[in-house]
Parts: sequence; structure tokens; C-alpha cells
Amino acid sequence: MFRIMDTQKMIDVDAIVVPGGGLTEKGDLPDWVRARVYRAVELQQQARYIITLSGNTVHKPPPLDAEGFPQYESVVAAKRLLEYGIAPERLLYETVSLDTIGNAYFTLLLHVLPLRLRSLHVITSAFHLPRTEAIFHWVFNLEDIPHNVQLTYEAVEDVGIEENVLAARKEREAKGLERVLRLERSIRTLRDFHIWLYTEHDAYAIHKQPQREKGIAQATY
Repeated sequence: MFRIMDTQKMIDVDAIVVPGGGLTEKGDLPDWVRARVYRAVELQQQARYIITLSGNTVHKPPPLDAEGFPQYESVVAAKRLLEYGIAPERLLYETVSLDTIGNAYFTLLLHVLPLRLRSLHVITSAFHLPRTEAIFHWVFNLEDIPHNVQLTYEAVEDVGIEENVLAARKEREAKGLERVLRLERSIRTLRDFHIWLYTEHDAYAIHKQPQREKGIAQATY
């Protein structure tokens, strides 16, 4: 059971957003992602929807279900929310993204624009929050998005990660944050972002080879 955090902080948003954070070899949510989901449950009455994110990751093969089909991070998280009693009509998910940049972009395209959502509360792990906030700020402030979206953020504890693994992941996050801030300065429109994603980003450009994490930080994906 996760520690109940302060729920006095009131939010009133169209959707709570839960970025993906990997699956275990058995296809379950790791502790640090379950903490995000649990916090979304605590706050669920303050939002119309809960949106879970991520297809899989480029860093390791996806776990398979009993029939041999790949399991999607966002679907596993959404099913956990069903178990907590969240009504299915309040659950949205996306299975396209392979990283946090994709999390933000496909949330925008698949849910925010069609439903005209205007406020999101993003819940992720403490180790993941600085880069997540930078990415969502970048994507949701591209110049040709047709309406404004208010973003708020919240971190949950980094539970279930060994200290040396967490240190390695934080180091990787810091380097990733630097790259995001550089890209934000040069890519300022939705059109340019789309072109960059499918021609330059190694997780989405067909001619690129994804840079897979091979060190101990892989355990956090």
C-alpha cells in the first residue's frame, strides 16, 4: 500500500494524466507507476477523465500476455484504474508513444484537441518530473495549437527502485532535460514538431536506430 499524500491541495481539471513508466516482466505495473495510478485514484473526483499514457519503450521488448500479444503500459494502467472502481467512460489511454515526448504529443493529438480539454494535471514520479514538465510545457505551448491548455504537475515518491538504479536514472533524466530545453528553443510550431519527430527522433523516424538504455537504469523503463 502506498502512503496517502496530502489531498487538501484541490485541483479542478478536465483530466488527470499518468505518463507511462514501464512494465514488469510479468506485464504488471512496477511500484513507481502504481504510485502514480494510486495518486490519480485519490484525486479522481476532481477531474472528468483520467488519461494513461504509453504503448511501450524502445529500451526493452514488451511483455506478452497469455495469448502471446504485446501488453501496452497505458492499457495495464487503465485496467488497474478499473479495478479501483473508476468508471470506464472516464478512462482514456494512448498506445502510440514510446517515450515521454510521445506521451505529451499523442495526448495532445488523440485526446486534448478532439475533446477540447483545457486543463490537465500530470502525475509522475519525482525522478521523472523535471523532464516531464519541460516536455509538456514545450509541446502544449507550440505556436499553432488552436486553444490554450493549463498544465499543473505533481510528483509521487520514487518507490520500489534501488538507490544505485535511481541514481543512474536521475543522471539520464538530467541529460535528457538538457536536450529537451535545446530542442524547445528551435522547434516552435506543431508542424515543425511533427516533422522533427518523424525525421529526427530515433524512436519514431523510420531510418533511425533507437538508442537503447543498456545500463542499470534500464530497470526503470
